[in-house]
Amino acid sequence: MVKEHKVLIWRTVQCPWCHKTEEFLNAHKIKFKSIYVDKDVKAAQEMIRKSGQMGVPVTEIDGKIVVGYDPETFKKLLNLK
Repeated sequence: MVKEHKVLIWRTVQCPWCHKTEEFLNAHKIKFKSIYVDKDVKAAQEMIRKSGQMGVPVTEIDGKIVVGYDPETFKKLLNLK
């Protein structure tokens, strides 16, 4: 049985690295939820609280925070080859 990962991406509409992060996840058929911090102040505050960062993307995979576009860390946390 394949483990279902809980993946959230805090992002903005214009961020090219946010698009790359989503492309990576889609290519590996990983379900995720995008949270647009440029449209939701409370979401932006939550992202800053969890990550200590104001920049995007911030990705949360099963409770672990990844700042920026980091495919090697994504692979590790998602058990991908």
